[in-house]
Amino acid sequence: MTVTLADVAARARVSPATVSRVLNGNYPVASSTRERVLRAVDDLDYVLNGPASSLAAATSDLVGILVNDIADPFFGIMAGAAQSEIGGPGDGTGRAGGEKLAVVCNTGGSPGRELTYLTLLQRQRAAAVVLTGGALEDPAHQAAMAVKLAKLADAGTRIVFCGRPPLPGTDAVVAALTFDNRGGARRLTKHLIALGHRRIGYVAGPLERTTTRHRLEGHREAMKAAGLYGDEESVTVHGPYDRSSGYDATLELLRREPDVTAVVAANDTVALGACAAVRERGLRIPEDISVAGFDDLPFSVDAVPALTTVRLPLFEAGARAGRLAMGKEAPPAGGTATIAAELMERGSTAPPRTG
Repeated sequence: MTVTLADVAARARVSPATVSRVLNGNYPVASSTRERVLRAVDDLDYVLNGPASSLAAATSDLVGILVNDIADPFFGIMAGAAQSEIGGPGDGTGRAGGEKLAVVCNTGGSPGRELTYLTLLQRQRAAAVVLTGGALEDPAHQAAMAVKLAKLADAGTRIVFCGRPPLPGTDAVVAALTFDNRGGARRLTKHLIALGHRRIGYVAGPLERTTTRHRLEGHREAMKAAGLYGDEESVTVHGPYDRSSGYDATLELLRREPDVTAVVAANDTVALGACAAVRERGLRIPEDISVAGFDDLPFSVDAVPALTTVRLPLFEAGARAGRLAMGKEAPPAGGTATIAAELMERGSTAPPRTG
C-alpha cells in the first residue's frame, strides 16, 4: 500500500500543507514541527513525488555514488570511474540515451550522513547506488544500513559495494567488490622484514573502519610469522586517513619508540605526513627510516624518494562497480569478488642502516 502525504500528516499531527512545506523547504517551519514531520516520513518510509503505484514501483535516471571524502584521490578515482560507466560516452548530440545521472554524495565519514543520503536516494527512486570505501564496524549502524538497503532493493534499486566488504544480515547488495587489504598489508610488511627491518612502526587509520582493521591484521600476521610480534600497541598509532594525522602520529611514534627503522602508513596520504615528520626529526628516508604507504595514489611515484606502497586498482574497480550498477556486467559468483593488491617497491624503503 502506497503511503500518501496525508498519512504522513496524520502521523506527525500536522496539516498536509505543513508536510509539503517541510519537504519542499520553501516556507519557514518551527524546528520541532519539522523534526516531527521528518520522523514521520522516515517511520512510514514515504517516497516524495510517488503517490501513484506505477511511479512508486519505477526507478528514475538517478544513480548515487557515496564517498567519504571526494577530495581524497582514493574516493575520487573510484567515483570518477564509476560515473564514466554510469553516464556513458554520449553520442555527441547532447541527447541522453540509456545513460543515467550520477550524483556523488560526500558523507564526510559520518554514519548518520550515509543513512541520510540513502534515504534521499530512496525518495528519488534511484536506479542504483554505489557505496565506496570501508564500512563502519558498529552493530547499530550495520543494522540500520541493512534495513535501509533492503528498502532500496525492494524498490528496484541496484546496490553495489566498491572497496567495501559484504554487509552481514542482508542480501540486498547486487555485488560487493572488496580489496585484498589483508594480503596487501602482509606482503608490504614481509618486504620490509626481508630487507632486515625488525622494529616497524605502524600509523593506522580510524579504529572503527573495516579497512583499518584488515590492513592492520595483515601487517601483524606478517610480524607474527617472522617471530617479531611483541608489544604491537606500543608501535601502533591510530588517526584519520589524512596527511596531518600521519605527521602527528609519526612524531608520537618516534617519541614513543625511537628505535624503529621503518614506518608503515595506513595509506599514501598518511605516508606523506609521516615523511614530513621523519624529516623534521632530522632523519633521512630511507637511509635512517624507511616509509611505506598503501593504495598507490597518483602522487606516490612523484614523492621524493618515490613511495613504496601497495597498488589497489581503484579506477578498474570503480568502472566495474559502475557497470554492475547499470546491469552491463553479470555479478560475480556468490555476489562477492576480491580484488588483488600489488606491492610497488620504490625508493622510500631500503635495508636499515647498521652501526
